[in-house]
Amino acid sequence: MQGNYLFEYAVIRVVPRVEREEFLNAGVILYCAQKKFLGMIHSINESRLSALCETTDIGEIRCNLEAFQQIAEGNREYGPIAALDPASRFRWLTAMRSTIIQTSRVHPGFCTDPEETLRKLYAKLVL
Repeated sequence: MQGNYLFEYAVIRVVPRVEREEFLNAGVILYCAQKKFLGMIHSINESRLSALCETTDIGEIRCNLEAFQQIAEGNREYGPIAALDPASRFRWLTAMRSTIIQTSRVHPGFCTDPEETLRKLYAKLVL
C-alpha cells in the first residue's frame, strides 16, 4: 500500500427540523494525518432545503457552515477550537450533536491524494 494514506471523512448535514430527522447533505470534511491534511467543501441547495422546511433561515445556515469551514482551516479568529491541531479540530467538528448542522459518522478509507479524494467525495455525496 505504498503511496496510500489512511483518511477519515464525514458528511456534513443540514437538519432544518431536528425532531423530524430529515437532512440534506451539504458538505464533506476529510482528515488525513499522514499528509497533515484537513479540508472541507460545502454548499447549500436552497430549493431542496426549502422543500424540507420552508421557514429555514438559509443565511444562518450559511454562517454556521462558514464557521465550520474556518475552524477546519484553523482560522484562529474563530475561537480556541480553531487554534487546536488538525486532528482535534476534526474530532470536534465531527462530534455527535443535536443541532441544525450535524455530521455523519466518521468513515475511513485509503487515498493517494487527500484533496482530490475530498473533491470526489463531495461530488458523489453532496452534488
